[in-house]
Amino acid sequence: KRSTLSSRGPHTFLRMDPQVKWLQQQEVKRRVKRQVRSDPQALYFNDPIWSNMWYMHCGDKNSRCRSEMNVQAAWKKGYTGKNVVVTILDDGIERNHPDLAPNYDSYASYDVNGNDYDPSPRYDASNENKHGTRCAGEVAASANNSYCIVGIAYNAKIGGIRMLDGDVTDVVEAKSLGIRPNYIDIYSASWGPDDDGKTVDGPGRLAKQAFEYGIKKGRQGLGSIFVWASGNGGREGDHCSCDGYTNSIYTISVSSTTENGYKPWYLEECASTLATTYSSGAFYERKIVTTDLRQRCTDGHTGTSVSAPMVAGIIALALEANNQLAWRDVQHLLVKTSRPAHLKANDWKVNGAGHKVSHLYGFGLVDAEALVMEAKKWTAVPAQHMCVATTDKRPSIPVVQTLRTTTLTTACADHSDQRVGYLEHVVARISISHPRRGDLQIHLISPSGTKSQLLAKR
Repeated sequence: KRSTLSSRGPHTFLRMDPQVKWLQQQEVKRRVKRQVRSDPQALYFNDPIWSNMWYMHCGDKNSRCRSEMNVQAAWKKGYTGKNVVVTILDDGIERNHPDLAPNYDSYASYDVNGNDYDPSPRYDASNENKHGTRCAGEVAASANNSYCIVGIAYNAKIGGIRMLDGDVTDVVEAKSLGIRPNYIDIYSASWGPDDDGKTVDGPGRLAKQAFEYGIKKGRQGLGSIFVWASGNGGREGDHCSCDGYTNSIYTISVSSTTENGYKPWYLEECASTLATTYSSGAFYERKIVTTDLRQRCTDGHTGTSVSAPMVAGIIALALEANNQLAWRDVQHLLVKTSRPAHLKANDWKVNGAGHKVSHLYGFGLVDAEALVMEAKKWTAVPAQHMCVATTDKRPSIPVVQTLRTTTLTTACADHSDQRVGYLEHVVARISISHPRRGDLQIHLISPSGTKSQLLAKR
């Protein structure tokens, strides 16, 4: 890594070769798992039981979490994830874990780090590659086998892509996002760029192509479903808008709330968050029970890492109810059925479509029962249209303190084939030169007055 010899020479020769379309030096990217670090409260049990899963028993008389995610109600309607395939993109999966083995799917698994078909995690004294196994249990741990827990989609197939246990490059990410897109329905990712309050990073050219290929061609053209944890940089003042994975229109970005409906200390706020599930809170609040390495169980799973697999499991129930849902249908369904419930935030606003929305929680707590019922009778949304507007504004005066610049758009009103009737996503590509980017704040205001914060101070 510290060689003084430049690669410029070989690069030039490769570029001159008429067979080479494009060349990129692969650089190692820093990608961190979205569990909460320093978790002294984590305990290990050999046989944690169903009753420990407090987030499944909300509303019971002894429960502190008042509002249900209604997973049990979806089960009672007969939906358990049958014939749906979910894959965890992470640091591996313990495929012989007694609670995972019955649903483990080798065809939905791969080891990108080791370049083979066995995604088993690396074992060492510090247990560091347990993250993927914990996420997998939340989705599809076996039911009624007197071991550990019950997964949200306990009849779904579960796979693992081992890709975080080595250098993470654009190639590694693209490969992982593009494994068997016609076989795997849902990809769940609980990782991303550093949540340190100063990183701005996102998918490279190849990973972007993998996302686009997935949504266009995956699931026989219905589109792969990518579920993403929104980030754990709350304490560092981080903002999920600066993470190009959770901020992408192709991903379902998921946030967390504590059992009492408060903002967890690690929560990041941004306009791209779609929905929320329960997760850990302060050290004295309960965490999530799931499968763990060495065929064990844990009640110490934490952070927004918990929330992405929960939603992946709930979407699996919806896909069982209606396997013709396209990637955008799933987003519409989550927007329509998630509920503000008792989630405490001071920025709940009603948007132009009549939905309550918040930068902390998106459209609210997911509701599995409402999601499957709505999915069953859902009519597919029409094809996506894109309207592109560009502007080039350069202030002619030196900016002393505050610059306000406004861009108005006609939403392609003059082009009937592209005219926007219903607004689904907005992607703003903004280029600003500034000596202190942490001082920048960017807002987007809709015609109905909904104010979305695209960038907060960091």
